[in-house]
Amino acid sequence: MSAAANDQPFLNRLVGPLVLVGAGKMGSAMLEGWLAGGLDPAKIAVIEPDPSPETVAHTLRGLSLNAELRGPAAAIVIAVKPQIAPDVTPKLATLIDGETLIVSIMAGRTLAFLERSLPANTAIVRAMPNTPAAVGRGITVAVANGHVTKAQRDTAHALLSAMGAVEWVTDEGLMDAATAVSGSGPAYVFLLAESLARAGAAAGLPTRLAERLARATVAGAGELLHRSPLDAARLRVNVTSPGGTTAAALEVLMDHNGLNPLIEKAVAAAARRSQELAN
Repeated sequence: MSAAANDQPFLNRLVGPLVLVGAGKMGSAMLEGWLAGGLDPAKIAVIEPDPSPETVAHTLRGLSLNAELRGPAAAIVIAVKPQIAPDVTPKLATLIDGETLIVSIMAGRTLAFLERSLPANTAIVRAMPNTPAAVGRGITVAVANGHVTKAQRDTAHALLSAMGAVEWVTDEGLMDAATAVSGSGPAYVFLLAESLARAGAAAGLPTRLAERLARATVAGAGELLHRSPLDAARLRVNVTSPGGTTAAALEVLMDHNGLNPLIEKAVAAAARRSQELAN
């Protein structure tokens, strides 16, 4: 049973509605996780001006969609695009009281921004998930402000676990680096699959075969890394025979101008951009 499934009975004990603001890709991934884990749809209200067909379909199961809500929410998950946050967040004030938990998965929107936009002393968790959340295999990094209680942090953890693993940090400054590694990281892996396929075609493989081989190799290696107790370096060593074909390739990739410095530059660039978006 997944962590999300284990956490949903806990969420069913929430006093008041769980409000999801924004049902795009990430919001919908969370919603799917909550419902798949057994969270009562009657406890969930979705605010989304342009809901997807999947979200609309959930209304048949008792989900409240764009209903006029009265009274405080137990928790509000903000999953809108960060560009519209200044317009959206102040409108949530009527749903917030001293017990309401806010969980934001908006990229670049800091705790300070959220504290300015919401009622004073609101309990807020800022989180950064990634796109494998769509298949329940994401990882989210989260940080809480000083108003979040232990019980509210447990609630936030349960909500975010619907997308996969959750890691907590106490220093919000680490969120930029986390965004650069895990938030943007899936794109780096997809680029690796693209590059591997192109290299295979350049080596003489039919294009479609090269794409299938690259896709299956990246996916399979990722699954092996997920399941194995060994770290990535040990797994790499285990498949590298001295003087063999893998060693020849790694000699190029691990050169001082190879993959390591390139990835370091890429992560640094993403972290700088994350800082710029927050300012």
